[in-house]
Amino acid sequence: MMMERHFDDELSRLKTDLIKMASLVEDSIRNAVHALKEQDENLARSVVEKDNEIDEMENIIEENAIELLALRQPMAADLRFITTGMKINAELERIADLTVNVAYRAIEIASQPLLKPLVDIPKLSEVARKMVKGAIDAFVEEDEALAREIILTDPHANSLKSAVQEELVEYMKKDGSSAPRAVPLLLTARHLERICDHATNIAEDVVYMVRAKVVRHKKLDNGQ
Repeated sequence: MMMERHFDDELSRLKTDLIKMASLVEDSIRNAVHALKEQDENLARSVVEKDNEIDEMENIIEENAIELLALRQPMAADLRFITTGMKINAELERIADLTVNVAYRAIEIASQPLLKPLVDIPKLSEVARKMVKGAIDAFVEEDEALAREIILTDPHANSLKSAVQEELVEYMKKDGSSAPRAVPLLLTARHLERICDHATNIAEDVVYMVRAKVVRHKKLDNGQ
């Protein structure tokens, strides 16, 4: 009984650590885009520096999860929970790297006038942040319905990225000298869209964890 309680505590700690890491990642998304919008180089650099803390958390979570697998040899649902936690840990670290890329784009254009007021990029960043939060909430609550909602949100993120891309390409067609200011924004939209892809991966892993059913690389609709 004592062993079981200790194992449950370790599973709970894994979940808590992932929630903390996800919160740091969400803050990084918000701050990186705010830095871009406000041309705040100091805030952008703080996002880059914060990445070290997230990397350290990733290592700790991975080590703890491996230890759980090695020492506890969990079965069925617990095994899926731990392996899903490891996948989510890796996805969050990749998302953090993409927010660093956004921060670098903000640093790139901090000293130049913005090409245009930013509208769709902040919208896309909010979709990305909410998708990350929703995917983690689905994991914590083991909520398959929420996970599926996140998966179905991804096309909206793709549409926003395409809108940004089309508008900026038009700017460059009309005025080639706008490229140095347009390209970092194009890349930012791409980074944010990739964040949404990683959030979708997390949601797909949650569906697997809950139902032992793989949905990655499959067309998904509300009735599936």
